[in-house]
Parts: sequence; structure tokens; C-alpha cells
Amino acid sequence: MSFTIGVVGTGYVGLVSGTSFAATGNDVYCIDIDEEKINKLNQGISPIYEPGLEHMLQRDIRDGRLHFSTRLEDAVERCSIIFLCLPTPPNEDGSADLQHVLKVAGDIAGIVSDKNIARRIILVNKSTVPVGTAEKVRRIIDQIAPGHKIDVVSNPEFLREGFAVEDAMKPERVVIGTSSEYVEKTMRDLYQPFLRSGNPIFVMDEKSAEVTKYAANSFLATKISFMNDLSEYCEAVGADIEKIRMGIGSDSRIGKRFLFAGIGYGGSCFPKDVRALKFSAENMGTPLKIISAAEEVNKRQIIRFCDRILSRFGNSLKGKKITIWGLSFKPNTDDTRDAPSFVIIDYLLRHRAKVSAFDQEAMSNTKVRFGESIEYSRDMYSALLDSDALIIATEWNVFRNPDFAKVKELMARPLMFDGRNLFEPDDMEEIGVEYHCIGRRSANHDN
Repeated sequence: MSFTIGVVGTGYVGLVSGTSFAATGNDVYCIDIDEEKINKLNQGISPIYEPGLEHMLQRDIRDGRLHFSTRLEDAVERCSIIFLCLPTPPNEDGSADLQHVLKVAGDIAGIVSDKNIARRIILVNKSTVPVGTAEKVRRIIDQIAPGHKIDVVSNPEFLREGFAVEDAMKPERVVIGTSSEYVEKTMRDLYQPFLRSGNPIFVMDEKSAEVTKYAANSFLATKISFMNDLSEYCEAVGADIEKIRMGIGSDSRIGKRFLFAGIGYGGSCFPKDVRALKFSAENMGTPLKIISAAEEVNKRQIIRFCDRILSRFGNSLKGKKITIWGLSFKPNTDDTRDAPSFVIIDYLLRHRAKVSAFDQEAMSNTKVRFGESIEYSRDMYSALLDSDALIIATEWNVFRNPDFAKVKELMARPLMFDGRNLFEPDDMEEIGVEYHCIGRRSANHDN
């Protein structure tokens, strides 16, 4: 069964979701207020880097299934299902800012009321929102468009940046928050093409669906923070966090994923969602102590890493040239939101170091933040010329097997701070690189 679908918001979630729905035969109208972005999208140009997205985007446009517009009416007048894929940035207190979600919900209700649209519409909240948001949206609709058939459903996304197309086309699970049999059947029909391998759909109440998204991201963030917390202890006692990771990851109750020690999590989801869940729980008088600890460990880990760099240079980085490989918060994306690399750059600049940087995809976003205060290199090796130290901040595959002879030749000294544990200390010692990593011994450290 084919549907006519509206998607409001063309960020990561909206663009990937809309493109994926179109790829399975639906007619999709993506709406955004950014006219420049919409013009580029109509030309098949993706505003974000996401493997496989632009090819699928261009194919869907060519086949006439995917449309882009700045007019919300284009979706409301045509579509039986409308997805809200809008930003919910954190307020200063950590709470989620719902102004975009609530405004667009009101605008949709206003169009339905003004044009007296009789068609039943399912309004799907795919934005990451705190518990109770579906109720707020429902109240707005009842006030503005009383008597009209608009169902409100929660359908959180679980897309991983860098793997978003894969996750959209072959989701591990779909969560639907609704008490309506009509909505449940419609949403099951919509997602059926994505779940042919047998992955489940979980139908639950709206509040449970809203909490599920926050709980999932917060639990994954906690796994990362646990390993980062443990890494400091490993450094103190001489244990190897990588061997420990393999030892505990083989336990099926724990699992192998999200156990890599490093310089902390970042991106558009984990930091924001942890803060939002923490705020919501505290506001209800039920503080989540483990979540609070995970957030604190994550903040401390990156500063601890930076302090090690400063200490290695005798507490003075003035005039030192430091090269950073990797700027995005993770590989296979150009997203630099809450990227650990930015914390490192801020730290180095405060201590009057010179910063040279390279990333495959995130240079433009980095320039927006730092302008001309750092140097941007055309490739990973030119960034190293006369550098006093190399920092690996993102585990792009291209950094995993560098030409170490060239690295040593270009650098003023062969000194590396690896925030992603890409190499073995024994190998670095044999190569002749002074190597500092996370939760493991340093190699060839000249005291």
C-alpha cells in the first residue's frame, strides 16, 4: 500500500526518513523554512554528508516520488501522514526546547481548520521529545481544530549518523506510541516494507514511546562513560582497557558495542538527550543518578585528555604546533555538534598553541565555528609539517594505517596523542613514535 506522506524538517532525521519513505514507493513532500536548502534539495544536492543518501535522494527526485517545498500547505493539503522531524535543542537548564514542534503542530491544525480539511490525518512526532509532548500537541490541535480527525502518534527515530540510510531502510525495531487501532494498522502498513527480515514493531502508549528514545541513548552514553571512567583506573594500575573491552564484550549480556574507551561521546543526540532526561527526572523528583554520573564522566574525560597534553609539554603550549586528525564527532559524518575535537581546539587555543586540522568531511562546519583562528590543511600529511604533536580525535578509516615514515619525517617530533586507541603501544614503540592513548600504557615516553 502506497501513502502520501509529509515530512516537516529536512535535517538528518527528516531528510533520511523522507528519502527512505519515497524509496519504498510512497509519494513524499518534505517541508522546510530554509529556502536555500530547499532549492539545493530540489537539485538533488544533500546539505549533509551521509553515505548513500545523495544517490537515493537523486533517484527519488528523478522518479517523481520526492518533492521539496517551503509551503507547509503542500503537505497538509495532500498527505494522510505527516511526520514532525524538527529540532529540539537544549535550553540552558538542559530541558528540551519544544517551540518548533508545538508551533508547527499549531500551524498544521490551523491549515486543517481554515481549509476545512475532512481527510483523517496522522500527525507523527519523530523528533526526540520529553515525556508528555504528545499530550501537549494533542491539546493544541483540540484548541485550534476541534472536531477534525487528527491523530497524534509518537514514533521515535533510532538513526545512527554515518549509518542513517542503512538504519532507515533496515531498522532493528520500530517503536509506535498510540492507543488507536486505526493508527497502529496504518503505521504497520507503512513500515512493512522495511521489516521484511522480521525485525519487530513495538506498539505502546505515547509516554512509553517518548521515554524509550531517551532511555536508549542515555544507556548507550552510560556504556561509553563506564569504559572511560574505567580507563583512568587502568592507566593507574597498568591494565589495558582494550583487552578488558574484549574480555567483557564477549559476554552476551554486555555485548561488544559502545565499549570503546576514548575522549567521550558527542554529536546531536547523546549530550542533548542525556541532559533532557536528567532534567525531566529531576523535575519529577526522581533524579537519575547513573545518568548524571555518565554526563559528568564524559565532561571530565576530554579535559583529562587535554591536561595530559599540557603536562607532556611542561604545562606550556605557547607557540607549539599541534595537529588534529578528525573534527567530526564520529566518522562517516560531517556533524561537529558537541564534537570532542572542538573542546580540544578551544583548550589548545586558550593555551596559545597553533592548531592545524584535517578532516575528510567536517572542515566547512569547523570553519563556521573557528574561522581563521586555526589552520585547515588539504590532506592529513600536509597538516603535520613541523608539528610538535599529533592528536587523533575521530577514528576515520584513513587514519588507521598511515605512512609512519612520512609522519616522522614531517613532524618536528614523533609524538602522538591517540584519543581513539587506533594503534598498539608495542607497535608504536617499535616504529619510534611516542604514543599516548586511553586506558593503556604510553609508548616510548621520553621523561
